[in-house]
Amino acid sequence: MHKEVVMEDKTVVEQMRLIQELDEEDKQTVFRIIDKMLTNKKFKDFFNKNIGKRLHDNV
Repeated sequence: MHKEVVMEDKTVVEQMRLIQELDEEDKQTVFRIIDKMLTNKKFKDFFNKNIGKRLHDNV
């Protein structure tokens, strides 16, 4: 029987170990999702720091 794993209860190292156990396609999907989320955060941070400030200053 398959036991459900709750990721919130795991350390980052344990999460990575569990991800490494996935089949290759699932593993790549997880990493693509993480990459997309990190890219979105970096873009939002850049926008808020650079462009958002300029928009606010021009009001």
